Amino acid sequence: MQLHNIKKSSGITTARRIGRGGKRGKTSGKGHKGQKSRAGHKIRPAERDMIKRLPKLRGHGKNRSRTVNPDKVAPSVVNLSVLEVHFADGDRVSPKALVVKKLVNTLSGRVPKMKILGFGTLTKKLTIAECEVSKSAKEAIEKVGGKVL
Repeated sequence: MQLHNIKKSSGITTARRIGRGGKRGKTSGKGHKGQKSRAGHKIRPAERDMIKRLPKLRGHGKNRSRTVNPDKVAPSVVNLSVLEVHFADGDRVSPKALVVKKLVNTLSGRVPKMKILGFGTLTKKLTIAECEVSKSAKEAIEKVGGKVL
């Protein structure tokens, strides 16, 4: 065997470099003009265009509570009519008590903030603790002889 008898093993082919030097003429097999004929052509992914079209949370308008403080959680709401049905005279109403009676769901394992609203009538003396209370609800509770702590 001599050097002039050695043959290349097949399958070792490298990618042809297009557009370098004078061979293959004018467009070097890239067709005519346009984004795909340019050097380093990149096409934007469709996902990015979709993301760019989504609206941003902007400003201090009617949605201020969501745009300025998006993690703010609105309190869970319970009306006086519900308390009238589920609690006895002299009971203490707290967020934990409402969760135990399954009037309110927990938020990812935590007892939620509560607000008691004044819809309905109340005839029982209840003690409200650790809850926000609306003006009308507070008047109704104190009118019957209950307390808001």
